[in-house]
Amino acid sequence: MAEVELIMPKMGESITEATILKWMKNEGDAVAIDEPVLEIATDKVDSEVPSPFAGTITKILYKVGDVIAVNKPIAIISSGAATSPKPSPAATVVTTAKQNSSSTSVSATPSVASAPQSANGNSNGARFYSPLVLNIAKSEGIAMSELETIAGTGMENRVTKKDILNYVSNRKSGAQIAPSEAKNISTAQPVYQQPEISVSGNVEIIEMDRMRKLIAEHMVMSKHTSPHVTSFVEADVTNLVLWREKVKKDFEKREGEKLTFTPLFIEAIVKAIKDFPLVNSSVNGTQIIRRKDINIGMAAAMPSGNLIVPVIKNADTKNLVGITREVNDLARRARNAQLKPAEIEGGTFTITNVGTFGNLMGTPIINQPQVAIMATGSIKKKPAVLETSQGDVIAIRHMMFLSLSYDHRIVDGALGGSFLRRVADYLEQFDINRSL
Repeated sequence: MAEVELIMPKMGESITEATILKWMKNEGDAVAIDEPVLEIATDKVDSEVPSPFAGTITKILYKVGDVIAVNKPIAIISSGAATSPKPSPAATVVTTAKQNSSSTSVSATPSVASAPQSANGNSNGARFYSPLVLNIAKSEGIAMSELETIAGTGMENRVTKKDILNYVSNRKSGAQIAPSEAKNISTAQPVYQQPEISVSGNVEIIEMDRMRKLIAEHMVMSKHTSPHVTSFVEADVTNLVLWREKVKKDFEKREGEKLTFTPLFIEAIVKAIKDFPLVNSSVNGTQIIRRKDINIGMAAAMPSGNLIVPVIKNADTKNLVGITREVNDLARRARNAQLKPAEIEGGTFTITNVGTFGNLMGTPIINQPQVAIMATGSIKKKPAVLETSQGDVIAIRHMMFLSLSYDHRIVDGALGGSFLRRVADYLEQFDINRSL
């Protein structure tokens, strides 16, 4: 009987660790190939990890709540025969939301160096350190006593990857902060403390779920990172609305997909990004990283009420049918909590549809590290002035507001306003005689 290790899979380029949320199997339980063994959480999505082979779980190496680095063993499974396990377990992770010498390691990628501390990232004190931070500290020869002096900018003053890399860079250049000074400095920016909230009286206290905590942290971080500016335009989308009404039944019959407004909005955004490529960027210190790929994220509602942003990769290479298929597929799997981690990574620009909730307009928060996000409002019939060869007339038109929030560090009012106006122009100039 062979013993094999179940490895924490790598679920995306930027994901280095995951938290165990729930074990679906106990020690001694039998498991089949592709049967979920445990549920894990990253800073992006919740996922189920299936077994790449059949057997019996003989040892569970970590408990619920532990934070484990990717590529590390998390359980030992005894198989009935010494057969090769199913390859690439990481590729089979479906989203809902450590080794001994006789064991056979199963992983799609090479193992990473073990951290000098225990897997939960705790030192002798109460401060938490992620496996990634501990690995960097070990490789740079930073002792735990020195690590304790590094100022943390993460939640609850945790040391982030950026914090420790900045510390290493300053130490090598000789500009490091003395430990005595570091203890008194938590961040280079002012620290704002939330006012105390009274919980007395007729109230209900609701604990945030993990996803809501991540969203809250990401939104606050975005506001602290980018000086937000929001511009608005009103667009006459009558031709687009009439064309969709005319073709949507034939489109669904031919393609087997419903044609919503979202693919049409994305198509216009892609055209405008080609006209104003700096909107498709990120900021890295004093560097502007202009993205050549156009990957459009679209905010989608989950059953829990939280939002997630799946990404349409290389949207500029897809026609309307291709964009529609991908939009519908990602939205459907977002509602069913079936997105894969790689499908919510790599976005370069985001669109959110506040019109779904009957809102006229919104001021969305930038999805870092992007520099712009556009909100589409609800489409309403309104009287509007039209210029004709016979003079001005008042007509009933389909009107909507578009709003663009952008990072004023690199996108000024002229660029942001011009880009938003160009998106509106493409929507207003939609060809009502366009063929499918």
